[in-house]
Amino acid sequence: MTKRISHGMGLEPVEADWPALTEAEVGDLLAAFPQVGTNARLIWHSPRPFSAAALVESTGGSLFVKRHHPSVRTVQSLEEEHAFLDHLTRRGAPVARVLRDGHGSSAIERNGWTYEVHQKAAGLDLYRDALSWTPFRHNAHAFAAGAALAQLHRAAEGFDAPSRSAGVLLGNLNLFGAADPLAAIEATFSQAPALAEYLQARPWKEALSELHLPLQRTLLPYLQRQPALWTHSDWHASNLLWSDDGPQAQVVSVLDFGLSDRSFALFDLATAIERNLVPWLELDQGRTAEADLDTLDALLEGYASVRPLSRDDLLALAALLPLVHADFALSEVIYFHGILGSAESASLAYDNYLIGHTRWFLGSEGQRLLDHVRQLATKVA
Repeated sequence: MTKRISHGMGLEPVEADWPALTEAEVGDLLAAFPQVGTNARLIWHSPRPFSAAALVESTGGSLFVKRHHPSVRTVQSLEEEHAFLDHLTRRGAPVARVLRDGHGSSAIERNGWTYEVHQKAAGLDLYRDALSWTPFRHNAHAFAAGAALAQLHRAAEGFDAPSRSAGVLLGNLNLFGAADPLAAIEATFSQAPALAEYLQARPWKEALSELHLPLQRTLLPYLQRQPALWTHSDWHASNLLWSDDGPQAQVVSVLDFGLSDRSFALFDLATAIERNLVPWLELDQGRTAEADLDTLDALLEGYASVRPLSRDDLLALAALLPLVHADFALSEVIYFHGILGSAESASLAYDNYLIGHTRWFLGSEGQRLLDHVRQLATKVA
């Protein structure tokens, strides 16, 4: 297997974590899927991290094939994700259809890897090469993305499965949503020894007590009022396919539910703001990171056009934003330190992501964003 170039934790491309898919490998896999035809040909390798994936052309049409290491995704954890996708499909959401092999399985274990196969989704991949934390091209896309997220949340209603079994790389607020986040983190150490090992060398309790816990105490009363909902958990422009690039553009398809889990709707909306509206990579380069408040307004207006936001929702959103990334940052520490053994990337996840992003929200630019959301709340009846 050969290596490929991937998106890393910064602006520069890096060697991918996992070897690229090969045509022989994909051909052997797809032989178990009688509906996809023959002569599989790889036409594009995804640069996304955490797995290896490619677009595939076959006589039966276009497919998207994804391969995971079992330390990241087992058959069971993929089947949980696919059950959510099946629910969304039944509710009319524009998601790619998960394919099943001749035995009815949607997640396949082969040769020490875990695979999944999807039909290629409809729409234009306008943000194919966009890094996480890079902005929408224009506010029309932000409005459309907000509306599409609200529509997805409507479709997700009624899916009452418990949280996913995967131990890493899920989008939720299970730790910082607990009454005692420090105790909740410590309680994971028996299942996540890599996190315990990494944090042992850091003054993590002191850092979180100073930065995160005062914010979490403000947030907790709002969390107790949030209905549970399965969410996408990685709502970025690059996970959406589009009708066109003009001012009337609409979201045609929603991609990549790999981080999806049981959380709540405002968690997904806050994640969308965090992923799209703050240029974090500029901050990592030592430059000023300024949130785009006009784009924020467009995203929120789009969402509210489908699912109205109350005053309490907006105040909860302002309280949530400084912490929405925190659980995932710790999960990335597990991935980079425990699975990949990358000290540099684990440090970026802890220092830049977990600590740095919350510290930004406490500074002038972060407060400008949060004050704007609070001001919006005062205008809601």
